[in-house]
Amino acid sequence: MVMKPKTFLLLLVISIFTLPCAIFAQSAVSHLPDTSKMTTYFLVLLKTGQNRTQDSLSAARIQDGHMSHIKQMSLDKKLVLAGPFIDNTALRGIFVLHVDSIEEATSLTQQDPAVSSGRLVAEIHPWYGPVELQNIEWY
Repeated sequence: MVMKPKTFLLLLVISIFTLPCAIFAQSAVSHLPDTSKMTTYFLVLLKTGQNRTQDSLSAARIQDGHMSHIKQMSLDKKLVLAGPFIDNTALRGIFVLHVDSIEEATSLTQQDPAVSSGRLVAEIHPWYGPVELQNIEWY
């Protein structure tokens, strides 16, 4: 069977455009992280909020509630790590949560007295990180 030049050219063009896609798709699948080694976390960036007008006693109570909330999330095995930023910017702190959904991460974050009072605002991002992170003893 002899192929017509137009048919040959069409097949050649199709091959040129589809081969890289097939190679990319195959390599993308082979480079997916191993789910026994990687898992989804939620990275919460805590930023300075708009409501910072509380008197010092109220601010101290909010901070105590914030710290209690952090401790409870840790006891509940939902908080992997937390801590403040120390460079005096609008970024005030970080949580890394290991929960089932962004909705749960949002709910937990909104329960924090510093967030619910408006002293802090939260920005939440799904993040793929090592499973081992949730097993580290930080203290």
